[in-house]
Amino acid sequence: MTEDADGLPAVGEAVHDSARDLVGRVVGHEGPYVQLRPLAGGREWGADPGRLRILTPDELLRALLAEVNARSRQPR
Repeated sequence: MTEDADGLPAVGEAVHDSARDLVGRVVGHEGPYVQLRPLAGGREWGADPGRLRILTPDELLRALLAEVNARSRQPR
């Protein structure tokens, strides 16, 4: 678990946003919010740091596998 000097998840850390029930990777800090992007890429969103939890290695692996499986079901 990596946090910056302000106690916020560090850039690059994978977290769960309980407000949206989404998993994302920290890409920055903007004002009072932590900026997140979906693991597979996509549109950023701002999250309340109080609603974030850093993923365990097992949770991260499950989330990444779910992304791969979802992509494999897309038509080519």
